[in-house]
Amino acid sequence: MAAAGGSVVAVTINAVKAFGVVVRIDAPEFLALLERSESPLVVVGQGGTFRKHHRYLHAYKGFAFFTRSPMPLALPAHAEIVTVQSISIPEF
Repeated sequence: MAAAGGSVVAVTINAVKAFGVVVRIDAPEFLALLERSESPLVVVGQGGTFRKHHRYLHAYKGFAFFTRSPMPLALPAHAEIVTVQSISIPEF
């Protein structure tokens, strides 16, 4: 059983190494963060199998901030937007 627990820890550590630090925040906090950024780059994708939702990713001061919303967010006009098919964030 200890080997299985160690395996889970190893997988988690490898995921953090691969993705860096991803901070999940609520949509209003995400939009406020974008307003503080001079020229934000926002990666936008969709997710969900049964209930579609919009996913957003933005790097700020060394952290990747992620949020999701059932409706599209009104992004600031000064944001550069990159649209992708999907955004995969590991679940821990």
